[in-house]
Amino acid sequence: MRLGVLDVGSNTVHLLVVDAHPGARPQPAHSHKVELRLAQLLDDSGAVTPDGIERLVTVIGGAVQAAEDKGCEDVLPFATSAVREATNADEVLARVKADTGVDLPILSGDDEARLTFLAVRRWFGWSAGKLLVLDIGGGSLEIAYGIDEDPDAAVSLPLGAGRLTSTWLPGDPPDPADIRALRRHVRAQIARTVREFSRFGAPDHVVATSKTFKQLARIAGAARSTEGLYVQRDLTRKALEEWVPKLSEMTVAQRSTLPGVSEGRAAQLLAGALVAEGAMDLFGVDDLEICPWALREGVILRRLDHLPV
Repeated sequence: MRLGVLDVGSNTVHLLVVDAHPGARPQPAHSHKVELRLAQLLDDSGAVTPDGIERLVTVIGGAVQAAEDKGCEDVLPFATSAVREATNADEVLARVKADTGVDLPILSGDDEARLTFLAVRRWFGWSAGKLLVLDIGGGSLEIAYGIDEDPDAAVSLPLGAGRLTSTWLPGDPPDPADIRALRRHVRAQIARTVREFSRFGAPDHVVATSKTFKQLARIAGAARSTEGLYVQRDLTRKALEEWVPKLSEMTVAQRSTLPGVSEGRAAQLLAGALVAEGAMDLFGVDDLEICPWALREGVILRRLDHLPV
């Protein structure tokens, strides 16, 4: 069957169309993506602005039309932290339902971590052993650990690259004092979770997903996306520690010229790097592997698991 998964995230609204059936690997057929920056369309009270709601409704309507055009039998929509934490989330969901017909469920941070972990487990298989999975989104950082398809531990922290950039790093380039303050904040937040994971022992394999980690790996020398999904891409803590000071001194325009870094994501790259560096350091990770699959694939796989064979 042909399925669409509609991801309403803090940065983008992304429709991924796949051809899939139980027991088979979902095959990507089409991608429709709009960088809405929903997390930046909030007022001082944390509510999505009227303009933000209108833009969201328009973008979701376009994604629904794209799904129809591509022959999707069903669309699996979900929203993450930007809608989850909006003070007028109920109003946003009601408008989306009324204007587009889409009943948009909100995933909890725990759901995000667990579904991403499922996708990573299916990608690497049982031979990967105990997995530690890190995922930096626009609004949150998800961490999950386990040996089965459902992790033994999963947490979501408000350490997304977009959120931290808008809150902590207003300058271009950022003020060194602001960078130090953000670094302390990130590490304090992550440190609170380390004990919960350390009681399970060291992981056999550490994996990262998300655009932020992919871009960091790319600027550190990993293969470009055009070389295909199955080329192994790694990121070392040493390389990251060398790049953080460089990114700190760059303007957004300068970062956007780096390999693999889009203009729309360049502003968030430093904050994402600080989160990645902090997580790798505090969890004692020297190197990790980038996984092509993440939350959207996890949502699809969970749906396929519940279809009759």
